Amino acid sequence: MSVDTRFTTFLNNIKPTDIQLEDARTKYDGVCKKLHDYYYSYEYTGSTKLLIGSYGKHTNIRPPRDVDILFIMPYEEFDRYDSYEGNGQSQLLQDIKKILQEKYSTTDSIRGDGQVIVIPFESGHKVELLLAWLLENGKYYIPNTHEGGSWKIVDPKAEIKQIQDFDKRSNGNIRNLVRMLKVWQRACNVPIKSLVIELRVVNFLKKYKYFDKSTIYYDWIVRDFLKELLKYVSGNCKMPGINEKIYYGDEWESKAKSAYIRAKKACEYEKDEDEYNATVEWKKIFGGDFQF
Repeated sequence: MSVDTRFTTFLNNIKPTDIQLEDARTKYDGVCKKLHDYYYSYEYTGSTKLLIGSYGKHTNIRPPRDVDILFIMPYEEFDRYDSYEGNGQSQLLQDIKKILQEKYSTTDSIRGDGQVIVIPFESGHKVELLLAWLLENGKYYIPNTHEGGSWKIVDPKAEIKQIQDFDKRSNGNIRNLVRMLKVWQRACNVPIKSLVIELRVVNFLKKYKYFDKSTIYYDWIVRDFLKELLKYVSGNCKMPGINEKIYYGDEWESKAKSAYIRAKKACEYEKDEDEYNATVEWKKIFGGDFQF
């Protein structure tokens, strides 16, 4: 089986199924409809929600993971929580939690977590709900409950557009490489944020000579990306709306080095047309979803 065929099969194995996508849609629409019906008098059409994170960027993988959804709050509610003498942001999350528990009384543990409300489901999906107020410039105010409470400006639409635009230019390679690396993250328990993966993939492929080539080049693309990634053992994560210092640590560096060594070895086997041993090495990086 050729490199092209094995990587194409791998990508098909990790993309969510139609059933999983429909389950995610049912879960996040149910959450947002409950809040919409509570806060607005007109019928729910989905206009008060924005799908963000991996589902919004179409970089999600299976099995089901977090579904990040933004719910747009009425403007008058901002004034109410902003006027609290204490932590109005924390009170907001607690109030939203109570509203959702009216609908999801059997859900084990709806909880507030810093900036989001987390609603877990037995199907494997976990909805992470972000409350937001739309600003005139298209960005959003969101609550941050830490350190006494504050409001933070975010721009999820810019993140989505960046992935969308570069994915189109790269012939789909941006999203495919992000998906593969999320599988590595999960299979090898790599302590690296998904957002960092996305940022590094975009920065790497923008200047890579095979950035828009087909899956027949994916062995080289994975190998060369891991080599590039090792340059960022510590550094700044900068994307529109984000400026966060991220330190990866020794554990991350060790796992990234191991993955690069294995990818380099796999490419040598591919060059010798030794598909069996090449696949053995890929499986050490990606786990059982990469098949012979």
